[in-house]
Amino acid sequence: MSSNSPTTRAAQAVPPSTAAIAVGSDLGSDRGRLWRSLRRNPLGLAGGVLLIIVLFVALFAPLLAPYDPAEVHFDTPFQVPGTVGFALGTDDLGRDILSRILYGTQASVQVGLLSVALAIVIGAPLGLLAGYWRWLDGIVSRLTDVMLAFPFLIIAVGLAAINGASLGNAAVALGIAQIPTMIRVVRAETFRVKELDYVLSAQAMSAGPTRILGGHILPNIVSAIIVQATVIIPVAVIGEAILSFLGLGIQPPGSSLGIMLSDAQQYIFRAPSAAVFPGLAIMVICLAFNLFGDALRDALDPSSARK
Repeated sequence: MSSNSPTTRAAQAVPPSTAAIAVGSDLGSDRGRLWRSLRRNPLGLAGGVLLIIVLFVALFAPLLAPYDPAEVHFDTPFQVPGTVGFALGTDDLGRDILSRILYGTQASVQVGLLSVALAIVIGAPLGLLAGYWRWLDGIVSRLTDVMLAFPFLIIAVGLAAINGASLGNAAVALGIAQIPTMIRVVRAETFRVKELDYVLSAQAMSAGPTRILGGHILPNIVSAIIVQATVIIPVAVIGEAILSFLGLGIQPPGSSLGIMLSDAQQYIFRAPSAAVFPGLAIMVICLAFNLFGDALRDALDPSSARK
């Protein structure tokens, strides 16, 4: 290429240091706009605080729990909340409800994060490719339809029959169930972004598909993937509780909010707190992710930049 070509002159016109400063200022501006948008959303801030608390509990559950969740106290069953030594009471075996909830929260967050990681690792690349190449879209769309035909309960039953019920199998079943949704979200965003001017300009300059997908399209749909992840995690938390309730998820003596609900149904009228507190824990976890996810979606909305 000649040294006097338009491309070369354009590259020489902007010194590298100036370009780096411009990129840095854009990133700083985006972070500032995101923070300002979140500050203007009280529900989003509340969701963020709840989310921090949930993640803190999940990370430090072994340090926060006063007892081992499987430790039984046969001399103190059905203790009411507020009993000395048992802040939330005990169940039929005298196990501390608070300790079981803390460990159950840890298990729920683990399943949520594992399932969303699986959905992103498999679903995002497929959606990206399907949105960029029309000929591949038909194949991926049919694959998505096939996956939607199998509810996560069927997948969980199959995995439990092969490998036994466990936290890992529950996360895999829930992650597989969320792959079609992730594919559709990424595919739709790819369709939208690939028609924008900067992508068309890159194609006109003979940029390869790998550079366009990895350097231009993917960075501009990451926000949609993050928001979708905040939607998937609460669904996975509820799904894990359902699977454990049915005996297809975490197995005793492991602690799960679903197992606690399953055990508590036998003595719901004698010790309602054994069912109420795990249910509230599930609600708080899902509420935290949903509120923060909604606020994040609004903050990342391009139209919010004009506000």
